[in-house]
Amino acid sequence: MAPPILKLDDVFLSFGGTPLLAGANLQVEPGDRICLVGRNGSGKSTLMKMAAGLAEPQTGEIFRHPSVTIRYLHQAPDFDGFDSVRAYAEAGLGPSDDPYRVAYLLEHLGLTGDEEPAQLSGGEARRAALARVMAPEPDILLLDEPTNHLDLPTIEWLEGELIKSRSALVVISHDRRFLEKVSNSTVWLDRGQSRRLNQGFGFFEAWRDKVLEEEEIEQHKLGKEIEREEHWLRYGVTARRKRNMRRLGALQDLRAKHRGHSGPQGSVQATVSDARESGKLVIEADQITKTYGGRSIVAPFSIRVHRGDCIGLVGPNGAGKTTLLKMLTGQIKPDSGWVKLGTNLEIATLDQRREDLNLEDTLAHYLTDGRGENLLVNGEQRHVTGYMKEFLFQPEQARTPIKNLSGGERARLMLARILARPTNLLILDEPTNDLDIETLDLLQEIVAGFSGTVILVSHDRDFLDRTVTSTIAPANPDAPDGRWIEYAGGYSDMMAQRKGVADDKKRAEKAEKAKSATGNGASSSAPKTGKGKLSFKQKFALENLPKDMEKAELEIARREKEMADPNLFSKNPTRFSALAAELEKLRASITRMEEEWLELEMLREEIEG
Repeated sequence: MAPPILKLDDVFLSFGGTPLLAGANLQVEPGDRICLVGRNGSGKSTLMKMAAGLAEPQTGEIFRHPSVTIRYLHQAPDFDGFDSVRAYAEAGLGPSDDPYRVAYLLEHLGLTGDEEPAQLSGGEARRAALARVMAPEPDILLLDEPTNHLDLPTIEWLEGELIKSRSALVVISHDRRFLEKVSNSTVWLDRGQSRRLNQGFGFFEAWRDKVLEEEEIEQHKLGKEIEREEHWLRYGVTARRKRNMRRLGALQDLRAKHRGHSGPQGSVQATVSDARESGKLVIEADQITKTYGGRSIVAPFSIRVHRGDCIGLVGPNGAGKTTLLKMLTGQIKPDSGWVKLGTNLEIATLDQRREDLNLEDTLAHYLTDGRGENLLVNGEQRHVTGYMKEFLFQPEQARTPIKNLSGGERARLMLARILARPTNLLILDEPTNDLDIETLDLLQEIVAGFSGTVILVSHDRDFLDRTVTSTIAPANPDAPDGRWIEYAGGYSDMMAQRKGVADDKKRAEKAEKAKSATGNGASSSAPKTGKGKLSFKQKFALENLPKDMEKAELEIARREKEMADPNLFSKNPTRFSALAAELEKLRASITRMEEEWLELEMLREEIEG
């Protein structure tokens, strides 16, 4: 095992009250791809700033190898003193770094480098900051929410860059799919302490649940031990007073340990306040268009949205997602065509820019609209502090200004306000930004179980796959031209359908080329037998691939049965990891075999006519 190039050992930090960090550790070795996970407010960003040398613990040790270079991605980059994005990005280079690397990154991040920092949008600022920290190719790259405000093509490009990068990586992100692809280790920050899993994020949630279950069992055992000791002290032999005093001291230690245990932070508990039912047809749009400055944002587009639909809007930044959304909800008028909204609509909107927030407001004032101490939730009067607890805010925070909240806490606060209001049409614009994994799980359940209609804009592929019933995306994602297509299912379903169309097009082009090459202008009435025949190898594969797929399915079932043992991970983590890796390979092989068999079957049908 290589020696660490960065090590934080037993670091402690408290601002009064419960410590933020109480003995947390972080160790980075060459080649590490660590995802740092934990609830909002658990101290992830603080721990990362300590690693970067931007914050200091009150106690604990920090070791950085003297020759190691470290770059840290700030959530809010500082552009003061720079007149262009290129100047800002180049300022991150060292004396021996390649300046052409900046030009390469800016181009792939969709920036020219000539932009004025004061005019940048949130997404452009994040891209500029990424170029600055990635250009030097440092030994350690510390990324705090790198995917926030990025569109899907850029996120997927960033994944590829990080996977092939030589830099060790520590990343904080709410994007499950991104973490699964770039990480090979997981550090979980929970209640001030850290635990490490030497596997990527894909294995984290099962491991976390196992750890919490074992912790609960341990606390139950401790409670039973305290009961036994109390019974012995009451009814045991009293003559051995000295021994009794020792056991009394031990009992007091057990009680202190039991009282001092801090359970995991609770999860958000919330449901949408239902409004009266909307009409069956929620939105109908017919041949709507929108053009800005001679550029087509929405070409003729038609859709019917029914009650209960959950529709996702995806696409590159600038493709026109927000414009299309506002047209569908009646906020702006189309240049041509028409939009009709259904009856009895009660619309609630979560805006990604958080423009609804007055940072000087207190939490209580914001939630109640300044109408005292109570608010109406599902027809029931609720005290604001009681309602705040459901979203993991403490009663003493009721008078806290919103400007003092973290990004994740602000997102949670807006979610609390929206869910308190009666609605049957939810409009969610980038709802997953800044939310922790647990709150994302809750939001997913809310959206999936909502009896009304949902339209959401998101770049979170996992969230889309788990929630939406159809996905609207640009017909040409590489060069949006205003044409939009609705696909059935989530993001992965959309990509599969696009791949199918692309594959069909390639096969048609190949067939056309083959026909042109061999036909040489021959009559279309030529016998079909002239198309050739399957080779022996192709025939063998066509006959045997279904058998091979069936064998692989049996192997998958056998391994899944073994992994179903709830004690396997704790008893034999090596075997658990080996089984998981084997499952991944088997599933990938089945996918390959299915694609090969389908191509051969289509070829056979084409040959046989």
